[in-house]
Amino acid sequence: MSETKKQLFNAQQKAIELFDTVENRGLIVAGKTEAQLSDEIVQIATKEFGTTTHWGKKIVRTGVNTLQPYIADPPNIMIQEDDILFFDFHPVFNGWEADLSRTYVLGNDPLKLKIKKDIEAAWYAANEWYFKQTTLTGSQFFNYVDSLTKSYGYQFGNPIAGHIIGYYPHEQPDDPNDLCLDVHPDNHADILQSDKNGNQRHWMLELHFVDRQNNIGAFFEQLLDDSLCK
Repeated sequence: MSETKKQLFNAQQKAIELFDTVENRGLIVAGKTEAQLSDEIVQIATKEFGTTTHWGKKIVRTGVNTLQPYIADPPNIMIQEDDILFFDFHPVFNGWEADLSRTYVLGNDPLKLKIKKDIEAAWYAANEWYFKQTTLTGSQFFNYVDSLTKSYGYQFGNPIAGHIIGYYPHEQPDDPNDLCLDVHPDNHADILQSDKNGNQRHWMLELHFVDRQNNIGAFFEQLLDDSLCK
């Protein structure tokens, strides 16, 4: 394993431990706002995990806000009984970025539990498919993810299905309007190619399933990982 990959996975593991800490302490409950829970996550990240650098538009989204794409900025709302919510957090550990998303369900609503289960299963299916490719454009990968989402009976909720990640701040395109570092339908570059310095790029796969009929959505994101393939 390269040093870059090792550092990225170390950062991701810390983000997983952070999320587990929040969950195990019973902080994901009805009766508090998205902003309150976000503040609690940031406080734990700072005090117990030593990270003061993080980014992201909105760490916690609940209820109807789970339908909104990353670029949206929906109002701060209250977490309800039997709600569905997800975290999308971008902490930086020792200079290395993590980008992790997980969905949580309060209660036993079968539709909410199903979309949570489905998006996790779909992520692992897409991860395995990715590592079977020898050439792959961002557009091809996005279209695959979109078709996979529909096969589960949902709509894809984001304009991208992933992006690169690396040492903070990660590589940026020469042209800010260039989509070459995103899994986007207009990215026709081969995303399996090395960067301009000859280094392997590392990609995040982010899935956002939405069920507009029932006003619920789910999110699951982490590093593509060949060790997870069967």
